[in-house]
Amino acid sequence: MLKSMTAFARQQCDTNTGTLTWEVRSVNHRYLEPSFRLPDSFREVEPALRECLRKHLARGKLDCTLKWQASGVADASIHINDVALNALYAASEKVDSVFSKTAPVDLFSVLNWPGVIEQEKNDKKQLLASCTASFEQALETLNQNRVREGQQLAPLFDARLKSLSEIVSSVRTMLPDILKRQNENIRARFEEARIELDGARLEQEMIMLAQKTDVAEELDRLDAHVVEVSQVLKKDEPVGRRLDFLMQELNREANTLSSKSIVTDTTKAAVDLKVLIEQMREQVQNIE
Repeated sequence: MLKSMTAFARQQCDTNTGTLTWEVRSVNHRYLEPSFRLPDSFREVEPALRECLRKHLARGKLDCTLKWQASGVADASIHINDVALNALYAASEKVDSVFSKTAPVDLFSVLNWPGVIEQEKNDKKQLLASCTASFEQALETLNQNRVREGQQLAPLFDARLKSLSEIVSSVRTMLPDILKRQNENIRARFEEARIELDGARLEQEMIMLAQKTDVAEELDRLDAHVVEVSQVLKKDEPVGRRLDFLMQELNREANTLSSKSIVTDTTKAAVDLKVLIEQMREQVQNIE
């Protein structure tokens, strides 16, 4: 099953103390490279988030952003951290002693200072668990979107693989006629130069020609690679790297076919093959 590496997912989770909102963006990348943007109070859960990410995805560059909106209505008592509050007060007094015209301390600014209001440990633990659970739900949605986009690529590959097979079959059919025409051309050159046909020389020329135009191996390998790509596309696992390797192999055989070409028919066939392979390779870059 094909999965694209380009997708987006948004997941919202309402808790007793506020609302968690995850936004996850994914683009193609050779490896799995996540980037997290978390509020300071959620930093401790990042290792667990990274582990969760590795279980769901194999490749891609991800931008994972968590937005936290605290509830406007207090449903529990407020716990003040006396140590943090006294430290903030001491710092404020020190600033006042240095600067003569300082603004009065704002109460709400003090309460919003990190660490001044303590959250119950149970509430914090539950909030972090909700953060991880909602992130996993966002990844599931992201994966669904990846699969949906990947499925749209499947017909593109099927059509191009079919065209590749048709071109290979056409070249294989043309080879006897190509050799026959070249044999006739050699005989015509001998006659034009009024050189008596030497059976041994003619045989040598034909052997050299046959060796130069022997592309049976290349055609067989092209067929084998087409079959392999078709099988890989059906696998229910990340296949992007394998497909990328197969595209290189297909291109190598097409280049060899082109280098052995002695007529415009096979040259054109080699060019058509490379165009199809390049079209697939561009899409493979975005497959997980």
